[in-house]
Amino acid sequence: MTSVLFVVSEEGYWGEECIEPLTTLDARGAEITVATPTGSPPVVDERSVDPENVGEETAERVREIDDSDERLNDPEPIAAVDAADYDAVVFPGGHGTEWDVNQDRDARRLLREHVAGDAGKALVVCHAVGILGFARDGDRGFLVDGRDVTGFPNAWEEGIVDEHDRMPDGRKLPYWVEDEVVAAGGNWDAELDADVSVTIDGDLVTARGPESSAAAAETFADELDL
Repeated sequence: MTSVLFVVSEEGYWGEECIEPLTTLDARGAEITVATPTGSPPVVDERSVDPENVGEETAERVREIDDSDERLNDPEPIAAVDAADYDAVVFPGGHGTEWDVNQDRDARRLLREHVAGDAGKALVVCHAVGILGFARDGDRGFLVDGRDVTGFPNAWEEGIVDEHDRMPDGRKLPYWVEDEVVAAGGNWDAELDADVSVTIDGDLVTARGPESSAAAAETFADELDL
């Protein structure tokens, strides 16, 4: 059975970007484990379960799974996870990843060992793509250097933060995903004219944002031959 590790934020994961891959891979027969930076349950971004923001159906579905899924409610700490135990790793997005997952050295280790190694695949979604601006390969170069990627674009971030990069909840966004990934050598194209954006480059699959979650989940399942 194909084993998949989900690395999920405790600072605010975007519901659809986690639940779509989780339920799709589950339905395709994958064995799923969830990990968070400290081992505490991940926290869903309240904006991603606001019916006025995402619709009644999506909000209700995400709330129900976030509340009831045993894997989400009893995660492993990232530092205790061995990448060799899993065939693939998934990094759901959400602004919260900028404060914990993307800055976590063990999260970067898990990504590096799946993408730069001889085996393994990774799906990285939305703001979690920011981890590629910091993750290094075995030769100390940036893991994303020369790779084709998509992710949460500056053009969308401009509509969320204020002139001082403060989020609606008052927190200052520490960096913009597109800027960091491009600075690390990534070939960035968020395909702003397209309804969805999912990019495959070898063992790395990236997705732009919530509306690309379902397509990303199906694409990754196909990549894993599920």
